[in-house]
Amino acid sequence: MAEAHSAVAFSFSVTPEGLDVKLNHEALKAVWRSGFRSAKKRVGRMQNQFKNGTYPATPTSWLFIATIVLALKIGGFDPSFGLIESQDKYVAAVFTNQSPAIIHYISCVLYATYLWFAKIIIIKWSLRVLLRYHKWMYEARGPMSLKTKIWIMTVKILGGRKPLLMSYQFSLPKLFVPSVKETVNKYLRSVKPLMEDEKYQRMEKLSKEFQEGAGKKFNRYLVLKSWWATNYVSDWWEDYVYLSGRSPIMVNSNFYAIDAVLLHPSKVQVARASNIIHAMLQYRRDLDKESLMPLMLNKTVPLCSAQYERQFQTTRIPGIEKDTIVHYKDSQHIAVYHKGRYFKVYIHFRGRLLKPCEIEHSLQKILDDDVEPAVGEKHLAALTAGDRVPWAKARQEYFSKGKNKASLDAIEKAAFVVALDDEPQDFDEHDPSKLDKFARSMLHGKGYDRWFDKSFTLVVASNGRIGFNAEHSWADAPIMAHLWEFSLSEEFQMGADAPIMGHMWEVCTADDRDYGYTDDGHTIGTPEICPNPIKLEWEFPKPCLQVIENCLEVATQLLNDVDLHLLYHNQYGKGFMKSVKMSPDAYIQLSLQLAYYRTAKKFDLTYESSMTRLFREGRTETVRSCTVESCQFAKAMDDPTVTNKERIKFMKLAAEEHQQGYRNAMSGHGIDRHLFCLYVVSKYLGEDSPFLTEVLSSPWRLSTSQTPHQQTNKLDLVKHPEHISAGGGFGPVADDGYGVSYIIAGEDVIFFHVSCKNSCPTTGARKFAEQIQKALADVKNMFEAKDS
Repeated sequence: MAEAHSAVAFSFSVTPEGLDVKLNHEALKAVWRSGFRSAKKRVGRMQNQFKNGTYPATPTSWLFIATIVLALKIGGFDPSFGLIESQDKYVAAVFTNQSPAIIHYISCVLYATYLWFAKIIIIKWSLRVLLRYHKWMYEARGPMSLKTKIWIMTVKILGGRKPLLMSYQFSLPKLFVPSVKETVNKYLRSVKPLMEDEKYQRMEKLSKEFQEGAGKKFNRYLVLKSWWATNYVSDWWEDYVYLSGRSPIMVNSNFYAIDAVLLHPSKVQVARASNIIHAMLQYRRDLDKESLMPLMLNKTVPLCSAQYERQFQTTRIPGIEKDTIVHYKDSQHIAVYHKGRYFKVYIHFRGRLLKPCEIEHSLQKILDDDVEPAVGEKHLAALTAGDRVPWAKARQEYFSKGKNKASLDAIEKAAFVVALDDEPQDFDEHDPSKLDKFARSMLHGKGYDRWFDKSFTLVVASNGRIGFNAEHSWADAPIMAHLWEFSLSEEFQMGADAPIMGHMWEVCTADDRDYGYTDDGHTIGTPEICPNPIKLEWEFPKPCLQVIENCLEVATQLLNDVDLHLLYHNQYGKGFMKSVKMSPDAYIQLSLQLAYYRTAKKFDLTYESSMTRLFREGRTETVRSCTVESCQFAKAMDDPTVTNKERIKFMKLAAEEHQQGYRNAMSGHGIDRHLFCLYVVSKYLGEDSPFLTEVLSSPWRLSTSQTPHQQTNKLDLVKHPEHISAGGGFGPVADDGYGVSYIIAGEDVIFFHVSCKNSCPTTGARKFAEQIQKALADVKNMFEAKDS
């Protein structure tokens, strides 16, 4: 294409008169601006590293200490007790031409700097010690204990003001290693309601042998690793759970999210895409500057922010034995897929980020371009959807040089991928199948129209509906939920009198954010520049085409086996749950247990994802939601001899047990990550453990997760409950089980994403969703008729 030729900075030719050099000044300017931008970002990163390293101290506090030291010295008092005088001779050796007075002042300033750094170290270590205190989570609702009040006040005093995103990283405690006895005892209690007496007694015997034998040795290795590593779990979790799997990551690992379905701001595909792309790039800029506030529990306790570092410019590279994650420091383009073709679209021009209206014009050029895809290009992304080994071999063989390498680099080094679909998606309260279709499109699409290896792919339907598909190894769902909430909230700048549907849109022009839509649905503003998209070029030999088609066949079989249903539950929400003094999460989890018991006629291991980001580089831990108490409650609900008053008592006990399990998981006293790491140690040592083998081979037939929201200060669900996304979901974990993700959307709505496999004769997504709805209705009726 012409724009590719004009990108050459210079050319030359040899003539009889000599060497004729022709310079392209615009290209040279672009090279200069790119280098300047990279240098500017490097300086910014260095500044942030210094600020984070010295936080919560500030240059002002250093100046204050230096002033006090100098004032005391001038007043005749030596705050250093002789240290300043003792270092005068060393300072004089460096500043040989200075007077004794100047040398003495320099020594005073150096001493003040020592004090400043000592203050920083003391505060950081004090915060690290204080943040190991987790008993505040275990206190019953009501008046706080005096100890917790003092703790909160101390953390707030030492925690400083206006932190950057990474300011607390050095103050977060390390994840500790629990005792084997503690973990094994909790495990045994969690499986007791799931096993017959004979099998349980066998597990007791195996656990006792493990505790008295290899368990102690394995744990010593973990303790040693916890002293050396930042987090004794996270690197192994990433390597062995995510990157070492050789099966497809589509459906099995990647997750998705969908639009705020109660709103439809524009039906113009490229306009909606442009505003969301711009919002995401604004978020990226805030991320680079670390101007995003770190998340704080109860506005006091910081969460680890390490996972944000790889959100953009990140891709998963396939390997023969294990994949790797590659993160690039910067990218000035996005990759766009439309009707089987890939394009490189620049998002920066002449040192600034393109405005939404300028991005729209670039994307419109792609829609208007009728060039046919290269042979094999349409289904190319099926390589990322199939088994990992064929993709790894094909990448080495066919993408290591020439056009294919350059084009693959353009995708992998892009900030993110955008898929402009040629089909519409929508929400209709009276036609649930539309929402199911929407969710399936985000989870797997057609198996070849999402780049599943990329950190995330933004998907924009032909009618402007949006969603994303995210790779899981680099981070967990709350990180993407944060970006999604930010992007939607930036776009939804509504007038106060706007109705839920068909509203007018307010223009947001803070900084360079020009969001909004014209009456015909296009972005606002007048484009000043409009870089041409560059179509990526490919050249696939027949063996490569065959690998692509083989991967597509695997992906098609996998996605056809997915049964996915999205339940819009608007009968009631967390408002009622709180009115009966129940934790909404515990309420929903117990309702899921009831629904599963009624569907499967038994209880099974249940996985609920919890976070361990109270610790440095923490990721997730498992809450085992199926407990002795939850089983008693579920059985009581279908026992006509049990009164509602007794059922409520069972539910309250089960809810408290669930909350206790959640607190344990968050505070480092969980079960499964510790057992997983003990298992990894056993494999490294070549010592098989029958106990650990049996524990880790047990399937999670009910895997659940709550999608977090209100991670920014932009989402006001009281004024605008319709602004919340309908959440997202994931594929089933077990062949004969269910995956259930839910988001509590304001006070009165809950979205459930239910998945299972069509090939399993005993499961059905819609069937299970109906049981969830019935369980929620029965629990509500129980509370309303509690006297019976």
